[in-house]
Amino acid sequence: MNALQRHWDTRAALNFMLGGAGSGLMVVTPFFAVDPAIPVVLSLVLIAAGLGAVWLETGRKARALHVLFNPFTSWMTRESFAALLVFPLAAGSIFVPAAAPFAAAAALAFLWCQARILRAAKGIPAWRAPQIVPLIVFTGLAEGAGLALLFSAHNLLVAFFALALAARCVAWLRYRAAVKSEALEPAGRALVWIGTALPLALVLVTPLAGLFALAAGWWLKHALVTRASFNQGFSLPHLPVRGTR
Repeated sequence: MNALQRHWDTRAALNFMLGGAGSGLMVVTPFFAVDPAIPVVLSLVLIAAGLGAVWLETGRKARALHVLFNPFTSWMTRESFAALLVFPLAAGSIFVPAAAPFAAAAALAFLWCQARILRAAKGIPAWRAPQIVPLIVFTGLAEGAGLALLFSAHNLLVAFFALALAARCVAWLRYRAAVKSEALEPAGRALVWIGTALPLALVLVTPLAGLFALAAGWWLKHALVTRASFNQGFSLPHLPVRGTR
């Protein structure tokens, strides 16, 4: 019988939940925020909190910097480098607006690396499916756009939010068709109805719609990391048989 992996728990899930939403917020902020200071700070706080949570999950805290030593083989290392770009560029964009698109690009790279971290876990069927990459990316963008609605009701932002919700829902349905996981079904139903249909119905009440989309995305990510992460069991098509005398 396959068993759940025990290396990553809620603290690791928080990196994808907080970091994904924060990076998604940073992606949309330069294009829709009238005053970017508060959303930029919130974005950085969320990313930092996510990275801090996964740092607490590591066994030897002092060796955390070792994650920077494998840029050619590790998506975690690439995520760390993307974060090192996001922070100065995002902080600088508050004072120098020309830096904002570069901060958004770095945040998108950070979000992409998060998706590839899961994809690289070949021993866990629920993570290694190629469909997980668009699911994580579009979930982060939908969450970020939902948070951005707390600061702006720009028509283009509302349209981007609706498109991100639709893209996330399609990504989930494609992922669900490829990966059968009972552990994800409650969160998946919530994503479709509470995180997509309900926000679209409430899109004129923009902050509330954004919060529903955020909550559903976080639920799915938490379930994906902590409840659906079964290690692959051994497959023995031909069992060995003892010889008889």
